[in-house]
Amino acid sequence: MVAVEELKAKYPGAEAWQMGDSPKLASELADLIKKGIKTASCGSFASYLQGESAPRIGSYNIILDGQNVPICVTRLLSMRLVRFCDVTEAFARKEGEGDLSLQYWQKEHQRFFTREGHFSEDMELIAEEFEVVEVL
Repeated sequence: MVAVEELKAKYPGAEAWQMGDSPKLASELADLIKKGIKTASCGSFASYLQGESAPRIGSYNIILDGQNVPICVTRLLSMRLVRFCDVTEAFARKEGEGDLSLQYWQKEHQRFFTREGHFSEDMELIAEEFEVVEVL
């Protein structure tokens, strides 16, 4: 198993983190990313503003599973600001979850953002697209 510290040395500036809000979800999402099914993600703009370091296009991320084990390394290709209500079917498909439909994406993300503490149809999101550069 490759240690996070070794990966940070190989990918300077890389951040290591889990997606989702539970170990089970983190493992499911990490697996989708590793398989190349999930090539996009989003978060609330408000959460990004509260983050310690803002993501940058071209930056690397070490994706961890629910047990904090590195699964793969991604590189951020694009970021854009979009309202929840303006997310497209194409973006929902790139998120790679469920049946890949916009309806599924809306239902699950509304649930996620509600758990996070804030949801509205017009909330602003940071929509990111990335590529897997190394599977561990």
